[in-house]
Amino acid sequence: MIETENLTRTFGSLTAVNRVNLRVEKREIFGVAGPDGAGKTTLLRMFCGIIVPTSGRVIFSGGSGGNGTQARPALGYMPQRFSLYGDLTVLENVNFYGALYGLNRKATRQKADEFLRMTGLIDFKHRFTDNLSGGMKQKLALVCALLAGPEMLILDEPTYGVDPEYRKEFWKLLYRLNREGVTIIVSTPYMDEAELCQRVAFMDRGVIVAVDTPDNLKKKCPYRILEVKAEAKDLDFLGALPDVIEAWFYGDRYHLAVREVKPAKEAVTALLAKKGINLLKLDEIPPSMEDVFVSLAGKEVV
Repeated sequence: MIETENLTRTFGSLTAVNRVNLRVEKREIFGVAGPDGAGKTTLLRMFCGIIVPTSGRVIFSGGSGGNGTQARPALGYMPQRFSLYGDLTVLENVNFYGALYGLNRKATRQKADEFLRMTGLIDFKHRFTDNLSGGMKQKLALVCALLAGPEMLILDEPTYGVDPEYRKEFWKLLYRLNREGVTIIVSTPYMDEAELCQRVAFMDRGVIVAVDTPDNLKKKCPYRILEVKAEAKDLDFLGALPDVIEAWFYGDRYHLAVREVKPAKEAVTALLAKKGINLLKLDEIPPSMEDVFVSLAGKEVV
């Protein structure tokens, strides 16, 4: 449905997106994950036509406009930053965006009732937007993006800064829309959300490092993961061990990326004993999406 060929965008000396080649299929939930500054927002804005590529191109196919490669589907875009009007009510914002999409009042009213019910905002339609919670604001932004009846939704970190309960509700809405035939492209810094996508592209420093299903990404993790818990909070020094490729904090424990488990375990045990730190747990575990992406972000990309 959407494909890129060597898509590149530079801003002066900064290459925000560097020769990206991707293909998103119709009715797919496709994730773009990566750290802040990876180029996710620039990539999604080029998908929408908000930013013009420096080189390369975006190709659409399978949209309602026809079957050719340039048949652009109807797009709904939800930017990373909340962009609705706080001094308007929920319904006034919906009516305003309906007018921007060229909908008449009757069509806007019908769609508004449907989407406000779907998102649980129907009882708040006369509330000023500034008085909504963060999660409700995100739902309202989704409602406005849906007004044009998009075949494809492009969502830029739609749950950033929202509490976990609202994040769950928001993703339930996305799954519902996807079952109804909407293609969804969503960027996220949250690895638990990346795991909810059918396929994920991991982006780092403007480059796509890997693209696959979450399960396959975990299977392809180049390292084995050790989980360490000890009677000390700061275990950063474990990353300096020759047998450890990388070490990172993970809740109340540390994860270590290693190539060989046995020598790494022996080295960790010996170092903690030398420092007089009581070891509580040292086990090999399957890699999580967080582990996969930490290892991918550590790769040198050019």
